[in-house]
Order: sequence, then C-alpha cells, then structure tokens
Amino acid sequence: MLLNITHKTITKVNSEGSENTEDLVAVEEPMEIQLVFYQYGVVTEKQVSITMRTPGNDFELAAGFLFSEGVISQPQDILSIAYCRKALADGNKNVVKVLLKEHSVVDLKTINRHFYINGSCGVCGKSSIEALSVKSSYSIDFDLKINKQILLLLMPQMQHMQVTFKHTGGIHACALFDKEGNIILVKEDVGRHNALDKLIGAYVNRNELPLKGHILLLSGRISFELVQKSTMAGIPIIAGAGAPSSLAIETAEEAGITLIGFLKENSLNIYTHPQRISLD
Repeated sequence: MLLNITHKTITKVNSEGSENTEDLVAVEEPMEIQLVFYQYGVVTEKQVSITMRTPGNDFELAAGFLFSEGVISQPQDILSIAYCRKALADGNKNVVKVLLKEHSVVDLKTINRHFYINGSCGVCGKSSIEALSVKSSYSIDFDLKINKQILLLLMPQMQHMQVTFKHTGGIHACALFDKEGNIILVKEDVGRHNALDKLIGAYVNRNELPLKGHILLLSGRISFELVQKSTMAGIPIIAGAGAPSSLAIETAEEAGITLIGFLKENSLNIYTHPQRISLD
C-alpha cells in the first residue's frame, strides 16, 4: 500500500443497514520547512512554514513553496534539501531543512502576504492584487496558441493518473501538459496549494523554469493563490474543473494568463486572454 494512504475502520451505512469495514484514507501530517541562509555574513536558521500535507515529494514541496511564495527568487539559490537530522533520529520525516547558497537573496516578508487584511472593504481589484502579489522573475508567453479540443481531452488524462484519489476519493491534484496536450507530470496532496507547490518544486529542483509553452490543470476551484503561484513559474494557461474566484480572474488578467474554469469533456469557460485558444 502507498505510504500516503492509511487504513481506518468505519461504519458503513446504506439503505440495507450498516456494517463495520476497512476504508482507505489519505494521510495528512504536518511538515515544517526550515531555511538556512546567510544574513550579513552570518549563518541564520529560521522556521519558515508549517503546512499540513500528504507525505511524499517533501523536498519538491519545500522548494516549490519557497519559490512560489517569493522567499527565494531563483531556483539555483538552493544548495541542498534534506530532512532534519535531529528529527530523523527520532524517526520523524516531517521537518525539512533547505540550505541556500551564500549570496542568495531571501525575502521573508512575502510569506506574510496571506495575512493581508481583507476586511478593508475599500481595497479591491488592482489594489488588492498589488498588495497580495509577489513579482515573478519570468514573463508570460503570449505566443502560445492551442486548439480548444486539446483542452477538452486534459481532464481524463489527469484522472487516470490520480493514484491516491482512486484509492481514497479525498485528495487534490494538478497536472502539467505540453502545448500538444501530452501529460508530463501529476502531483497529489490533501492541500491544493501543496499539490501545485510539489509540481513547481519538481522543476525548481531541476532548474527547469520557466514553464513556458505549458498548460496547468487543477482538479478543483481556482483561487488567487493558485494563479499567483503559476505566475511565479511562468505558466501561460491555467484550466480547472471548478470555478475561479473574482481575484483569481483579476490576477490572471493582470499577469497575462489565460484562465479557464468549469473544464469538462465537452465544455469550458474562458475568463481571461481568450486569444490563446482557437475555437475552430
């Protein structure tokens, strides 16, 4: 059985009665990300984040989080990623330590953007985007053109590769496709943001950003944070099975991303920059 799936005894109830049986459940555990970097020539260690995630691809999750949140600006800033030795000695793989190169620039203020005071009712639209956004090092590719038929074939491909979802039914996924609609990589996690960080982190660790000429597919609704993370990776087209939020739409419009929601096998909604999609 997969390490990110566990067995739980449940009471199953239906119209014919009830029975005790075994169920497969997606694992959810905390993971702490520690950052080691040079500050004014002194080695500094700081706890950056604790996230609830599905175990697996932890190093990719750490790298993707640090990059997509703008804590680091370049993939090559990372010198090494490893589990914390002290935690490992206690049998714990839930603490990941990221060591940066000596002259790397670190911006810890960016991780506070999620705590932006959204109670300020007078702040909206572009002002909100500017207050919340992290600036990407990459420009969005406006030359990419694809046919709508490619988009309509994406969801079944991702669903076929959602191994943990098939067992549990309780996990998010994201997938990366090339411009011909060929699936390249799928990541799953109980957190939709974690799934995307794992996907982006895979390319951060291989120093293969930006992801120009690619399509990102999301298994659920499309939030601002997912669009922002995609912007950081230079992804020009985002499609999702669910609805985008208003701020997700505004962010995609501002960044130059084509945003597609309610993607099914025979229909889709294009919210921003439709010029990339041929409807013939």
